[in-house]
Amino acid sequence: MRTALVVGGTGQVGRAVVPALVADGWQVRVLSRGSRQDAATVEGWGATSVVGDRHDPDVRDRALAGGVDVVVDVVGYDDRDATAWLAARDRIGSAVVVSSAAVYVDGAGDGFETDAFGTFPVPLDESQPTVEAGRDTYATGKVGLERAWLDSDVPTTALRAAAIHGPGCVQPREWTFVRRVLDGRDVRVLAYDGLSRFQTVATSVLADLVRLAAAQPADRVLNAADPDAPTVAEIARVVDATLGAESSTVTFAGPPQGNLGLTPWAVPHPLVLDTGLAGRELGHVARGGYADTAPDGIHWLVDEAARRDWREAFPGFVRMEAMGDFFDYAAEDAYLADRRS
Repeated sequence: MRTALVVGGTGQVGRAVVPALVADGWQVRVLSRGSRQDAATVEGWGATSVVGDRHDPDVRDRALAGGVDVVVDVVGYDDRDATAWLAARDRIGSAVVVSSAAVYVDGAGDGFETDAFGTFPVPLDESQPTVEAGRDTYATGKVGLERAWLDSDVPTTALRAAAIHGPGCVQPREWTFVRRVLDGRDVRVLAYDGLSRFQTVATSVLADLVRLAAAQPADRVLNAADPDAPTVAEIARVVDATLGAESSTVTFAGPPQGNLGLTPWAVPHPLVLDTGLAGRELGHVARGGYADTAPDGIHWLVDEAARRDWREAFPGFVRMEAMGDFFDYAAEDAYLADRRS
């Protein structure tokens, strides 16, 4: 039986990837720094748990015991997370690593981490330039991770993921609209006329790409995205439809005015990924668009928010609040009152 080692397999992506590989006939080991509860979850998926830190040589020896056909790294950050495994290259048949679309820049060098958001072709394919490899930022780290694996003799698929959504997501952008429904807000104000498009990808789509890439080892870089790229207004309507809510949308041209109109998808230029290469290389066919895959994650958000404080449940969303207050209802109410006067 083919053996896969999934690094970070109990997180948002891993919880979709591990069951997909098990269902595809793989013997799966899951490396995580987790708890007994994580181990029980892994065993419930039909996989084997290995607890520890990837940078501990003894832990790596246990994880790679007897060799594995593929290492799937869903949480690697930079080149150091690759070299830890490549030191045991003789026990690794191939690799699939989850990178990010945040690596891309436009012709002027603008991208995700610059003062000006990049102006990208629509759709954007894998030939688009990227930032240089490094360790200083998320994007430069991801390029370093890609390069370390792809420059080795281990056949590696790097998946450049769009904005991830799904159950278990620690940075759930959809919480922006889910919380509004739970708070009883029946109106939302959106910048850029509600037309911002920031490409999404469901964890189930990522899992299917991982499954296909693991079975077809090769050196390649592929965009990983939903088959559609909904606008922010369309995303809001999917949340409403999922939760049985009815909200009105008010929009204005141009960027957010302070917190007014601010969402995690508020970008001045569209980010739409071309996924044609994944179809040609792997035979990937998406099983549904955003409206089909998002509801599972939306319901999960409601359940998690009922179980514990949302700031504890969604730490990645809390970090995104460095952009501003996504729930500045007072600013919205003042704007709406001014419009009515």
